[in-house]
Amino acid sequence: MVAVIDYGAGNLFSVKNALDFLGYENKITNSADELKAADKLILPGVGAFPDAMRMLAESGLVGVIKEQAQKKPLLGICLGMQMLFEKGYEFGETDGLGLIKGSVKLMTPKDLPVPHIGWNALEFNEPCPLLKNAKNGGYVYFVHSYAAQCPSENVAAYCDYGGKVPALVQNGNVFGAQFHPEKSGEVGLNILRSFYEL
Repeated sequence: MVAVIDYGAGNLFSVKNALDFLGYENKITNSADELKAADKLILPGVGAFPDAMRMLAESGLVGVIKEQAQKKPLLGICLGMQMLFEKGYEFGETDGLGLIKGSVKLMTPKDLPVPHIGWNALEFNEPCPLLKNAKNGGYVYFVHSYAAQCPSENVAAYCDYGGKVPALVQNGNVFGAQFHPEKSGEVGLNILRSFYEL
């Protein structure tokens, strides 16, 4: 069973709808016991980094997520991916979950608008099990103003938006998609399939 973590700041139902479409057992939950019982976890996120981290802390799930990420696959999506890093710098400095080295800062692409909204091609960088059914150059859908800055070895795929922007990151059992796989057509569904099959 896939647990979609409900802490009040996630795009829960689009993720659930994609999992339902794929026929995967899943549940939206804020129960620590259900997160512990789940086979895999998805951390969605919409909004501002400090607000989301505050809501996650208030939910009492930070410790559970960190503990479970050592035991089972965890996928952060969009802001949920950004929260996997050590720090975020939206409206000041905020601690993240610290599951992947690096920080999240405002994008500064030359001559391109921010937020970055639209379809971009994934450029593979490091081997990643979530890309086993994906093709290099497949297009996925982004909506974000902040981007990760992290070691190249943690970047499974980039997109090109005025420079290399980490699009899919990984560290052990922990994965993050800056794009929305649930809104990215067959390419995104294949990434969710690969996550489910871990």
